[in-house]
Amino acid sequence: MATDALRLHTAAKWQRAFERLNGTQPGIQGLLSFSEAWKVASEFLHPRDINDPGSVKTHDMQQVRAAFDLVGKAKMLSMLLENFLDDMRKQQHLIEREVRQYLDEYETTSQVDSIMQLIFRLVAWYNAWKPIAELGPTILSAYTLAFQTHIFSIFPPSFSRGFKELIASTFDLVNASCPPPWAIPRDLPPTEQQPRPDYMLWTACETLGLLDRYESLISSVCYEHIEAHVYETCAKKWDEPMLPKLREWMTEKIVPWMIMPYARGARNAEEARTMLQGVGSRFDYHACKTLCDLRIQEIFDIIIDHPDSQSALQDLKVASSRPGLEDFDMMVNRVRGRLQECLQRVDQRSQLVITLRKANKKRLLHPGADTKDILTQYVSIIRCLRIIDPPGVLLYKVADPIRKYLRERPDTIRCIVASLVGDGESGESLVDENEPIQPLQQMQADDYNDPNWEPEPIDAGPDFRTNKPSDVISTLVSIYNSKDLFVKELQVLLTQRLLAVKDGNYERERRNIEILKIRFGEAALQVCEVMLRDMTDSRRIDQHVQAQKSMPLHPTIISRHFWPPLQTSSFTMPGQFREIQESYAKEFHLFKPDKRLHWLSHLGTIKLDIELQDRTITAEVPPLEASIVELFSQKDTWTVDELVAELQSVEKAAILKSLTTWIDLGVLKEEAESRYKLLEIAEAAPSGSKAPARSVPVVEEPTPALTIQQQQAEQMKFIEGMLTNLGSLPLARIQTMLKFAPGYDRTIEQLAEFMEAARREGLVMVKDGMWKLCR
Repeated sequence: MATDALRLHTAAKWQRAFERLNGTQPGIQGLLSFSEAWKVASEFLHPRDINDPGSVKTHDMQQVRAAFDLVGKAKMLSMLLENFLDDMRKQQHLIEREVRQYLDEYETTSQVDSIMQLIFRLVAWYNAWKPIAELGPTILSAYTLAFQTHIFSIFPPSFSRGFKELIASTFDLVNASCPPPWAIPRDLPPTEQQPRPDYMLWTACETLGLLDRYESLISSVCYEHIEAHVYETCAKKWDEPMLPKLREWMTEKIVPWMIMPYARGARNAEEARTMLQGVGSRFDYHACKTLCDLRIQEIFDIIIDHPDSQSALQDLKVASSRPGLEDFDMMVNRVRGRLQECLQRVDQRSQLVITLRKANKKRLLHPGADTKDILTQYVSIIRCLRIIDPPGVLLYKVADPIRKYLRERPDTIRCIVASLVGDGESGESLVDENEPIQPLQQMQADDYNDPNWEPEPIDAGPDFRTNKPSDVISTLVSIYNSKDLFVKELQVLLTQRLLAVKDGNYERERRNIEILKIRFGEAALQVCEVMLRDMTDSRRIDQHVQAQKSMPLHPTIISRHFWPPLQTSSFTMPGQFREIQESYAKEFHLFKPDKRLHWLSHLGTIKLDIELQDRTITAEVPPLEASIVELFSQKDTWTVDELVAELQSVEKAAILKSLTTWIDLGVLKEEAESRYKLLEIAEAAPSGSKAPARSVPVVEEPTPALTIQQQQAEQMKFIEGMLTNLGSLPLARIQTMLKFAPGYDRTIEQLAEFMEAARREGLVMVKDGMWKLCR
């Protein structure tokens, strides 16, 4: 049972409530007045069906305001609002029915005008149910939140898709002279003019809270629009800078579009600029990043197309620098900065390295690519990445796999050297003719006392050095640990070129040697000068011998100790050829008593006039082929085995190849298997066949000298045999024993570099100064 205190407390509260509702009126007059005011206010706020004209009632607004004023004085507005929101929830099915209707229409037709009209219709519902402004902002805010919460809860997933398409279509509305019919509410008077074609849409979206709800979606639409434009207008266009055009497009298309969703309340241009600062900077960053991503995707082809793609490289310049935000006022005010400012804001260094390394591995570093092509692309990479990143961090990271792969190729040194000496048959030179000739640059230690010294970039690896060689030739030579390999290969290539000269004009080789002296130093090219001097001395000696006794033989006489190892053979010329050699050697000995000649009979060419009974055939052939036809002057018929026995050291396959040459010239004929006969009288050619040519020059294959890789392979075999038989050896002992190997002329420092390279390849290992084979 209730206590007396509880009864008193309840009675007091009841009295206060009665006084609040009844006011100062006598009896219950005030209570009746409040009841009437509550009824008027409730009926006025009750959500109506805007599709039902009968639900529309006219109200005396003076009476309505008085009713709201009385309810407010009674402090019952909160309860009135709660009652109104409850009525609104009961009527929400009316809105939900129309939302389904419009979205079904959109899913059927895929036309964005259905989404547009749905938004306008929701605004009509919102305005029809909205409380009057006299109730204050609190009640209006509560109503707006409840209305927006409800419509967001009933939107199906298809609305987001349709709304995104609708926002995307607004880019075309910005510069339109008049809005299309679907962009105008159906109940809008036709005479009412709007500030811009998309004004009604953005206003409706703001009313319904769609701008805040779908802020990320609206931003994504702009991002995708920028991406589509960049890929459409900038892809594969490398002959001109694309950033100025992109900035101009952003100013003309994107900035005006941004004003409505992001600066609607701006009263002047300065306020609009301030409101667009943040979002505009993000869009500008995205445009720069998209352009950067596009150029990174195209980087391999851009490098191939260099220097025609210089403008595309400028788009990537400073792409790897630490970004600093660019003032968006530059774009709003159509101020154009330098081209590289685009990508100063985008830190895509790692992505550039990853993409280019993958492209190199897939398209360049494989057995199907020619070494010359790999070197050409590597040189282009050097030049292009130095434009993008002058310190060279990107080049260091990208070039490392290329350098390792080139070290494994046996002809890398030969290709580089051929380019150094201007070998026209090897295609385009790796050296730019406009680049000054300068000595090879060596890596040096940092000079911290240099006032211009700068620290290494923050993303540089532990092995990176900013003072690495900068010119292309020094970079190529630095692929290997020593320039001695290139000097030896230069000697090999010079051997081939000097021995191929037949007119005695060595000016080209002399000029190349002078240029190479600048690059490698005079000391390294001393041997090459001796080789060149040997060629001029050889012609002088030959002229002296010919003056003493005229001979058809004109040999090239070289110094054995200064020339690279030449291919040796025990082959000796037969018959009259040997007699001529002996006669020449005798005259030479009279002229140079302290020297003697060692003939390399398998090298060179011989010009022959073969006189037969009915014809004379002229041919320039290698010594072996001349020896074979000389043997046929002794007797008309020879078998292959007889020729092998007569020539002794010549393989059977080489003899068969030489016989084929004379068969093609119509000098010999194969009578039976392995039996050949001299044709003194030419046989009639079969009908339909062509007569053999009477004068056929045969060019000698330029392989007189062993390549540097072959020499290294021979020396490595010698070392492996030494370490297998004797076990672990110190470097000095290996050097002593290698002096007995043919053609070995390394210093102990050069041997140390050679052994270190073999250790990196896993061939040998060293411990406490003792070298041994890896098991």
